Amino acid sequence: MSILKESDKIFSNLYGYNDPYIDGAKKRGTWHHTKDFFDLGQTAIVNLIKDSGLRGRGGAGFSTGLKWSFIPKAEVDHRPVYLVVNADESEPGTCKDRDILRNEPHKLLEGCLIAAYAVRANKVYIYIRGEFKREAEKLQRAIDEAYANGLLGKNACKSGYDCDVYIHRGAGAYICGEETALLNSIEGRKGMPRQKPPAFPASTGLWGCPTVVNNVETIAVVPDILRRGIEWFKSYGRPNNHGTKVFCISGHVNKPCNVEESMSIPLKELIERHAGGVIGGWDNLLAIIPGGSSVPMITREIAENVLMDFDALREVGSGLGTAGVIVMNKSCDLIRAIANLSKFYMHESCGQCTPCREGTGWMYRMMKKLADGQGTSSDIDKLLDVTKQVEGHTICALGDAAAWPIQGLMKHFRWYVEERLDAANS
Repeated sequence: MSILKESDKIFSNLYGYNDPYIDGAKKRGTWHHTKDFFDLGQTAIVNLIKDSGLRGRGGAGFSTGLKWSFIPKAEVDHRPVYLVVNADESEPGTCKDRDILRNEPHKLLEGCLIAAYAVRANKVYIYIRGEFKREAEKLQRAIDEAYANGLLGKNACKSGYDCDVYIHRGAGAYICGEETALLNSIEGRKGMPRQKPPAFPASTGLWGCPTVVNNVETIAVVPDILRRGIEWFKSYGRPNNHGTKVFCISGHVNKPCNVEESMSIPLKELIERHAGGVIGGWDNLLAIIPGGSSVPMITREIAENVLMDFDALREVGSGLGTAGVIVMNKSCDLIRAIANLSKFYMHESCGQCTPCREGTGWMYRMMKKLADGQGTSSDIDKLLDVTKQVEGHTICALGDAAAWPIQGLMKHFRWYVEERLDAANS
């Protein structure tokens, strides 16, 4: 595994130290010979992205090129195709896309143009979280600059391809981060997930047409993969976990930050090199949520050696998710922390599925009870039983997201919960 050098960072203006607009973007290499990518052809671009090993950076980690290849060929399906960029960054502990929108908007727009051409979409919708007011303003300015310079619109980049990009402001619902709920929201419907099958976006997406939905970071890295070559991209990370990744590090660290690093970097090294280490030292660490609030926490012993990639974290019973690393040292009340997350998922459930509508509220109330030191060990078993009845029994993954933090707590820290109950009942 290679450690990422400064010159190899894709998001060289992630911290906004330099001009985020078109002049600064061009100095950093964005929009450099973009027209040349069109000479490769649509199928070749899809295959290159597939061969690069790029996996979705929004949480699921699905192969990006494979997702693009699901779009029906023009000769067998004459419906319009849409590209939708998911900028509804609502996962607690995650704030990477916000910095890309704010400081690297042209990198995203160049990626939108190339991805749209690859899947033969002439219209791109960037669905941005409603609370991201300044980010939306900066992105709109970048879009206006791109149109004024002939980089978007008719004959974009003098390529002969027409591509229009629009911003769609969301209303601040976590559920709209789910791709089909996002599509419903763009269409003016309630932000509720669609049943899959039959509503797979590649065949029945926006307005019933073939649609690709990708995360901001996923789309924004596409130009650099093509510009620098897939072997460069694959030189970072382990097999099936290639490339660079923007990690969000928060919680009990000395220097909370977003940082772009190589996939498969050891978690301990990531925290100590870029976030100044755990407050109170590594031995003061209690637990880490490694991929945003919806993945199970891991212990200090696991965090000591685990690598930050999709497969390594799955092997230890957690997940990379959005790479939102939430560090909790021994000053943290783990039970109340998970209770807070349970309250969040209860509030954000759309209510469409009974297990989620009823189960998230029940799980929150039980977690609050345990945090207050009420109940017995049998209540823990009952709570775990309910999480299993919610997990995997809903249309979208919000039910799983509500269940997994509780399961992670009880898997590794049941003793911690039982000590609270024993102390309260003694």
